[in-house]
Amino acid sequence: MTDTGKAPANGPTNISVSRGLADWLLRNRASFAFTSYQTGQLFLTGVLANGTISFNQQNFTRAMGVCYQPGRLYLGSLHQVWRLENMLKPGQVANQQFDMALVPRNAQTTGDVDVHEVGTDRAGRVLFVNTKYSCLATLDLNHSFRPIWKPPFISKLAPEDRCHLNGMAIHDGRARYVTAVSRSDIVNGWRERRHEGGVLIDVETDRIVTDQLSMPHSPRVDGASVLALDSGRGQIIRIDPTTGGKTDIAFCPGFLRGMALHNGHALVTVSKPRNGTFAGLLLDGEMKARDAEPWCGVLVVELATGSIVEWIRLEGFITELFDVTVLPGVRCPMSIGPETLEIRSTISFDETVRPLE
Repeated sequence: MTDTGKAPANGPTNISVSRGLADWLLRNRASFAFTSYQTGQLFLTGVLANGTISFNQQNFTRAMGVCYQPGRLYLGSLHQVWRLENMLKPGQVANQQFDMALVPRNAQTTGDVDVHEVGTDRAGRVLFVNTKYSCLATLDLNHSFRPIWKPPFISKLAPEDRCHLNGMAIHDGRARYVTAVSRSDIVNGWRERRHEGGVLIDVETDRIVTDQLSMPHSPRVDGASVLALDSGRGQIIRIDPTTGGKTDIAFCPGFLRGMALHNGHALVTVSKPRNGTFAGLLLDGEMKARDAEPWCGVLVVELATGSIVEWIRLEGFITELFDVTVLPGVRCPMSIGPETLEIRSTISFDETVRPLE
C-alpha cells in the first residue's frame, strides 16, 4: 500500500486493505474514487506497477458526490461543483506510475446548497441532488443552479432541507429515481423520520415506489430492478420498481452512503456514527446483535451472494465517507489538488496552432 497524496491535516488515519483487493482491481480492469466530506478529501485508489495499492489524496472542501465519465471526474463540494480532466495523452504515464492525471479545470460556483450525488445526462449536462432546496438541479451560467425536478410533496423550493433528498439514479442518460429520508414538507422535518418512511421515487412519473425504507441513499438501476442503500438498517437492498417490494442483499457494518456498480459487484462506503451509536436506527440493534464494531471504509460486495469479498478500512481521524465511483479501464489514477504547489506548475496544452475563426 502506498500513500501518494496529502495526509489529513487534522490527524493521522491508518488505511488497511484486504489481501486480494489489488488482484480484484486488476481482474476487473478498474480503479475507483471515494470522498470524505468530514475531512474534505478525494481519494483515488489503484494498483501500482509493483502490485501494491496506491492511495492518492487531495483536498476539496466538503468533498461529496463524485461521478466519472471517460477522462473526466465531477466532484461536488461545499459551494462548487468541480470538473477534473485527464491531462495525459494516450500512452503517457505520470510520475512513472499513473495512467491518469486528473487536473481541476473548472469550478462552477453554486453556493452552499448541500450538493449530494452528482451525475451527467445524455447531453453531458451535470445534474446534482440539491439537498438544501429539496430538488434535482443542473448548473446555470448566471445563477447558483437551475431546478429541473422536485418531489410532488414539496410545496416550495426553500433552503430548508425538508425531506433530505440525497440520492439519484441516472439511467440511459436520464434521472430515473431518487431517494429521500421522508416526505416531510417543513424545515428539517426529515430528522424526526429517520427510523422509517424513507422513499424511493420514480422521477419520470412522480410515483413513490416505496415508503418502507430507513434513511435510504444511492439508488442505482440494475437491470429490471433498483438497488439502494437502506442505511438505517445497514442493508444493500434490491427493489422491484413495479411493486415496491424489497429484498436484502448484504448487511454492512456501518452507515451506508455511496454505491457504485461494476461487474456484478457493488462498491459501497460505510461510516462510523458521529455520537458513538446509531441512536434511533435499527442499525444500532443489528450491530449489537452481531457483536460488531462500526467500520469506516469501502466494501466490495458480490451481488449474487451478498458476500463482502474485498475491503478498505480507515482507522483514526477519518470516520465518515460519502460517495464512491468506479474508473473502468484505469489502473492507477492520480489527481492534483486546487490549493497545491503542483497545480501552479502543471501545464499542458494542445500543440497544434489553430487560428480563431
